[in-house]
Amino acid sequence: MSTKTKRYFLPESEIPTQWYNIQADMVNKPMPMLHPATHQPLKAEDLFPIFAEELCRQELNTIDPWIHIPEPVRDKYKYYRSTPLVRAYGLEQALDTPAHIYFKNESVSPVGSHKLNSALAQAYYCKEQGITNVTTETGAGQWGAALSYAAKVFGLEAAVYQVKISYEQKPYRRSIMQAYGAQVTPSPSMSTRAGKDVLTVDPNNQGSLGTAISEAIELAMTTPNCRYVLGSVLNHVALHQTVIGLEAEKQMEMAGEYPDMVIACFGGGSNFGGVAFPFMRHKIKDGKNTRFIAAEPASCPKLTRGVFQYDFGDLSGLTPLLPMYTLGHNFMPANIHAGGLRYHGAGMIISQLLRDGLMEAVDIKQSESFKAGLLFAKSEGIIPAPESCHAIAATINEALRCKEAGEEKVILFNLSGHGLIDMSAYDQFLAGSLQDFEVTDEDVARNIATLEKII
Repeated sequence: MSTKTKRYFLPESEIPTQWYNIQADMVNKPMPMLHPATHQPLKAEDLFPIFAEELCRQELNTIDPWIHIPEPVRDKYKYYRSTPLVRAYGLEQALDTPAHIYFKNESVSPVGSHKLNSALAQAYYCKEQGITNVTTETGAGQWGAALSYAAKVFGLEAAVYQVKISYEQKPYRRSIMQAYGAQVTPSPSMSTRAGKDVLTVDPNNQGSLGTAISEAIELAMTTPNCRYVLGSVLNHVALHQTVIGLEAEKQMEMAGEYPDMVIACFGGGSNFGGVAFPFMRHKIKDGKNTRFIAAEPASCPKLTRGVFQYDFGDLSGLTPLLPMYTLGHNFMPANIHAGGLRYHGAGMIISQLLRDGLMEAVDIKQSESFKAGLLFAKSEGIIPAPESCHAIAATINEALRCKEAGEEKVILFNLSGHGLIDMSAYDQFLAGSLQDFEVTDEDVARNIATLEKII
């Protein structure tokens, strides 16, 4: 092991006081959200019945590059931020690569993932508005756990619809949400019209994030003084997550290096945008030549095989229409263990950045991701979440290319969460019983063809 400093922390005074809004600096802004009924561009007030009003304004803000972090939110950040930037000497040695590998360790938050960065902000804005109840969806449960904790911190009641396959695969994630006081319901359920419609057609349906979103929004719209909160995809969620990249910028300066590549796993875009956007502003404004790589599952490949078009963010068509890369809002992903990546679409900002060639994407098979996760665990001592394993697999691939080319590149990836509550998935991989699922271009074309071509 090298005697050099391996971990970099910021003093409390250096924790960001503002979030970075990349929309303000984008040459090509994302196309507008559209009202699902009129197909006209949305105004902030159109979203007020669903989200807290300040979150609606942040969602549509394409002017201000910096948004002030409220002091009560920043005070809560101080409980676990800054998170460490770590030089992965062990992984470098295991790969025998000349690449310098760093990871931002978001697994050290109270709930074990990056999701708390936005959960605290969204709960705060709801509380400030006088809202008493919040509802949301969750896949693997990281967002549900974060929202449950944040709701308790700010005195709100939380109801979480967890995708049924994850509800069954990850019982302890459900227990965490319940320990924080949240009501947790497997989705699809018989408690909403959206859930009943799905179960009527397919009584054994194991759920998707699109279905859980429909149920959560329906509950929010039919419950007094309740609002919906979302853990990824939307612009304001990625905004809150930029504390990750803003810290990483300062920490990379402490290490005396700058990333040639920034890598993160990809479900809807929150942790990718969080680590990437602050660095990407230097590519947009200063011409920095950093590569940005999103690693998604081969079983849910919206960035690598999806179609760019307006689509709903949920199964039932309750959300605004979003311009995004999508597999179709009716897409039912395979039951992989990376439940947080099982979403049919990509966020608007990410989709536009991909169209403009400012970033790239790769898809990773489930078995490859767990193989990478185990190598990381053995070399760095941290068992990563199944979602994070995709980022690690992409990082390993790039580090091995550096080895082949003899290039000393600097790679930064985001470790979005730990996998200590996902050991049943590792058990299956070690036993050789974990399956790979892949989607072909033909599969996507067939699914997209069944959708109404809205715009």
